[in-house]
Amino acid sequence: MPSVTHARVSRMKGGIRRGIRCFAWAVAASGAVASPSRAQERDTLHLADAVAAARGANPMLRVARLRADAARARVPQMGAPPDPVVSFRLGNRPLDGFGAGERMTMNTLQLQQTLPWPGKLGFAEARAAHLAVAEELAVLDAEAALVRRVKAVYFELAFEDRALDIMRDTRDLLREFLDVSNTLYAVGTGLQNDVLQAQVAVATMTEDIAAAEQTRLAMAARLNALLGREPERTVGALELPAAGESLPAVTDLMALAAERRPALRAARERIRAAESAYEGARRALYPDLRLGADYAHRPRFADMLSFSVGVSIPLWAGSRQLPMRDEAFAWHAAAEAAELELLNETYARIAEARAESDRALRLHDLYATSILPQARAAVESSLSAYRVGEVDFMTLVQSELTVNRYEIERVRLTAAYHTAVAEIEALLGGETEVVR
Repeated sequence: MPSVTHARVSRMKGGIRRGIRCFAWAVAASGAVASPSRAQERDTLHLADAVAAARGANPMLRVARLRADAARARVPQMGAPPDPVVSFRLGNRPLDGFGAGERMTMNTLQLQQTLPWPGKLGFAEARAAHLAVAEELAVLDAEAALVRRVKAVYFELAFEDRALDIMRDTRDLLREFLDVSNTLYAVGTGLQNDVLQAQVAVATMTEDIAAAEQTRLAMAARLNALLGREPERTVGALELPAAGESLPAVTDLMALAAERRPALRAARERIRAAESAYEGARRALYPDLRLGADYAHRPRFADMLSFSVGVSIPLWAGSRQLPMRDEAFAWHAAAEAAELELLNETYARIAEARAESDRALRLHDLYATSILPQARAAVESSLSAYRVGEVDFMTLVQSELTVNRYEIERVRLTAAYHTAVAEIEALLGGETEVVR
């Protein structure tokens, strides 16, 4: 679907073409040859469809979701006490015959259960729960990052499409310049050098188009990879909305990111997990309780019942429990430092993206309201001056190439604006309307 910018460009160049043809017809009856038409019917890949496809098929996002599932399944494991131990013993059997006639012979069924010190299981379960929440938030952050990458590639590919349209349209116009120069040279009012310069300009533009087409193929393969599709699959026309409005202030965006970015929320959950791990490590010095019950069957005498109580002794605390506490303390400090680093990095990326969006928007408006109208007026002026022999042919060609360059730059700025907005949306936790 052609953009408004491209429609305006087409109308402007249509007027120039009409002027060129009128000029050629006035010089010779042969006139200028009309440019060949190009097929514009291509299936459109909408941005929303691309994002939905990436969310459903991207393998790395599926990896993140499976990790979250694994972390969630770990929570009840950490809060459960150790399994009881049941054992059966044939005791006091004589070696000569293994009989059951001795007074001390018995068959014993034993049940033992270890009960950790209060708080050990609770803090272990709390740690696992916080880590599970962190993994779930990591899924949201991975999804936001994926959407940002899809949008960045999508807008870059949309820019390539529109740049190719502009370059092909310019090449058609240069070919008409070439037709005019050939006509003038044929009737003796033009120079051979004009023909050669026009040929070089057409060839150079053709080379630029070929390079841009290869770039588009590479960008299409990258987009297909993000969408979980085969890399050679054809990517049709893409949407490139007009540049929007100025974004909110950096301080407002930073406040939203600090509150809503999933990665920052996950970092805080990891801090809470480290706090629970430290509290659990502090209790590692406390003994665990072990309860036991024995039932002894004696073949020739009365059965017997026994009970036992035991506690674990932290005999090697210097090399086990105390270093465990130090390890937990270090992990807690590391989690706090990681959260601060992520916060600073988030603020820096927001500031950079906000500045890029503002730069792209301001320059886009400058090109639209000042630079491009002046460049187009220069083409009209050069054409009028060339008609009466006041400027050479190369001046006319260079004027048109300048317009071509400015048109492409304006489209590039539009894509850069939307890419910067996508970056900020990702830092705010997903597809959020950030433009007031």
